[in-house]
Amino acid sequence: MTVSSTTNKATYSGNGTTTTFTVPFYFLAAADLQVILRSSAGVETVQTLTSQYTVTGAGVPSGGTVTMVTAPASGTTLTILRNIEATQQTDLLPNDRLPAESLETALDK
Repeated sequence: MTVSSTTNKATYSGNGTTTTFTVPFYFLAAADLQVILRSSAGVETVQTLTSQYTVTGAGVPSGGTVTMVTAPASGTTLTILRNIEATQQTDLLPNDRLPAESLETALDK
C-alpha cells in the first residue's frame, strides 16, 4: 500500500459533550498515536491510551477514531498526533524472495 498523505496531526475544540474524534490519517497501531489535551490556560497534558482514550482503525488506510473516556471541556483543544517510534523491525534474509507486503508495511511506517 502506498501512503498518499503526509498529514500527521488533527486538532479539535472541546465542547464538553463530544467524545469521538476522527483520525484522518493512516497509522499502523493505536500506540502510534499521541493524544494531547490543552487547557484554556495553555497547559498541555498527554493522555494515556486505554485509561483516558481508546483507538479504532489501526491499519485502515483512511484512518480511524479516538474515543475519549471523558469529553474535553469547552475551551480545551484536543490534538491527535501520529508519533511513531523510530525502529526498523523488518528482517530481510539474503538470497530469499522479497516479501512485498512486509517491505511495504516497513516503508509505510
